[in-house]
Amino acid sequence: MNFETIKYGVKDKILTITLNRPDRLNAFTGQMMNDLISAFDLASNDDEVRVVIVTGEGRGFCAGADLGAGEATFNRDENPRAKKTDDEDNLEWLRDGGGRTTLAIYDCSKPIIAAINGPAVGVGVTMTLPMDIRLASEEAKFGFVFARRGLVPEAASSWFLPRIVGISKSLEWTFSGKVFDAEEALKGGLIRSVHSKDSLLDEAKKIANEIIENTSPVSVSMTRQMLWKMLGADHPMEAHKVDSRAIYELGKGEDTKEGVNSFLEKRPPEFPSKVSKDMPDFYPWWDEREFK
Repeated sequence: MNFETIKYGVKDKILTITLNRPDRLNAFTGQMMNDLISAFDLASNDDEVRVVIVTGEGRGFCAGADLGAGEATFNRDENPRAKKTDDEDNLEWLRDGGGRTTLAIYDCSKPIIAAINGPAVGVGVTMTLPMDIRLASEEAKFGFVFARRGLVPEAASSWFLPRIVGISKSLEWTFSGKVFDAEEALKGGLIRSVHSKDSLLDEAKKIANEIIENTSPVSVSMTRQMLWKMLGADHPMEAHKVDSRAIYELGKGEDTKEGVNSFLEKRPPEFPSKVSKDMPDFYPWWDEREFK
């Protein structure tokens, strides 16, 4: 599949998605939204992809929304591709593009590592929130700048951000709209670690290979969905319902046999099950949500 605004490459079971508008610091556009949604959908359905790494081409990760349209950038009534329709029940025109992107990332079945190589501002940082592990280079900058543009946090970040860094830090960063460095992001819990720009992707691949070489693809996919989905559960019983069923179904499967035998035989595991066809029968256990 050809993409206009990203690079998509699979090697050694790692998919690297590179935001690829370096002349605009990889600023986000409607086409980038479409490309990213398609890319994460492809990754979910490709058994050759075990881990996804997302990074940026050039000196930036993503400078936020492309403001090339000037003061009309965020005015839907002046955007011919996003105007209201005559169908009052169809609200697709109203949906925030960043949110459509982060929900596609949230739904992805594969673990995702953000390798934030440079400035990540606005949607450039909020798109990383549903990614599972975030690393940054020393040159990275972050900013939840929405209030400085007369807007509010988008991309479902009012759900994701407090769950990652807590409510107080979320409010501090979004109230001020300030741009801050990688060390502050590390201290605030937004990122896992800070690296030189030259070593950033190597560290991301090291984490990816730890997953690839030692774990069951089905186990990892189930774990990703369980941990994210349970963030919204109202009682631990909801987790107990899911993990009890998962332990039962996976416990009698081929991957568990291989996991136990490889441990006893002191050899690397070779898990046979595939995400595309071997997920437990009760998966997915949640109801799809509609935009209303």
